Amino acid sequence: MSVSIDIAGLRPERVAVVPSPLAELGMALHALSEPGHHPGLQGWVTSVTARLDSYLADRMCEADFLWRTTFADLFLPYAGIPGGATLPGATLAEELDLLDKLTDEQFVDAALEFTCALPYEVPGPPVLADAELRRRALELAAARGPQQLQFGRRLLDDPPRIRAWLRQFLQDCDEAFFADTWSRLRHQLTADARHKTDLLRHKGLGQALAAVSPAVVLDEAAGRITIDKLRQGHSVICDRSLLLVPTSLGWPHLQVLHRHGWQPVLHYPVGSPELAAPPSVEQLTLRMTALSHPVRMQLCRNLARTTYTTSELVQIHGMTAPEISRHLSVLKKAGLITTRRRGRYVLYQLDVTVMARLGSDFLEALLR
Repeated sequence: MSVSIDIAGLRPERVAVVPSPLAELGMALHALSEPGHHPGLQGWVTSVTARLDSYLADRMCEADFLWRTTFADLFLPYAGIPGGATLPGATLAEELDLLDKLTDEQFVDAALEFTCALPYEVPGPPVLADAELRRRALELAAARGPQQLQFGRRLLDDPPRIRAWLRQFLQDCDEAFFADTWSRLRHQLTADARHKTDLLRHKGLGQALAAVSPAVVLDEAAGRITIDKLRQGHSVICDRSLLLVPTSLGWPHLQVLHRHGWQPVLHYPVGSPELAAPPSVEQLTLRMTALSHPVRMQLCRNLARTTYTTSELVQIHGMTAPEISRHLSVLKKAGLITTRRRGRYVLYQLDVTVMARLGSDFLEALLR
């Protein structure tokens, strides 16, 4: 599974690495709503939450479906501006002005991204004019509670009112906590953007993308970028630009905007805490499949304690040598066991470090 972006014909000057204060505010709201996704931000979340006034906290809950899952494409409004070449603003005020430039249809469509299952990669019917889509949106909102149903009704009935509400809410968040946060983070993000831009200029797009994340791979021959994620998706650059937007608050999320008609955006974390390249989705699948068999789980129990030869495992489990060898082969292919030779014997042992990371690796892949 992966998200791919066809970049045939993409000119180097149409790739930009630019920090975005509005995207970072969206990620801040997400981290405050789902702190379990971001254990490294525990101190920051506690500090901000402690000084939030109750009125702003209530408003934060009122529309949290816009940022709880991750955050809606509304926080990347420059990607939706016609022409496909608009860059993020230097300030939050500039980006809120860009948000105002989206049409009501674009605004509502992006706001309902997580609650209405609207078409994302292909043109869809206009939700404001389609009675059936409106009915479905409200039905799904009702399943999430009366507060979201009420907000959904207001969004569909009076988009300008909700747009004004959201702008004021984001400005209030900026005054309450985000301006201080942004003043600390923007220097790191600017430095990262400068570094990626230098890689683009001197070593090419492939090197820059490799520095973004090991999960992002460029196939120059095919003219395609592939992002390793537990989902399917596809976008085509056409005559639009490609934006790379760094975030200091985003790990482990690596987000890809590939909405139809919008310019593609890679929103990637900087300063992530992982010590090594995360395993691919294919590797995780191999590992989870390998551990799904009870015999292989029993072998792992033995091999976690000490090394064993095939013949020793045959005696312990009362199975034939070919059967044990097949199970060991599956575990080895999945990268769960290591081998070393002692004379004419091969000794097998569980890679405890890999096993210890499996849970966090799997969670990271789910959140990527």
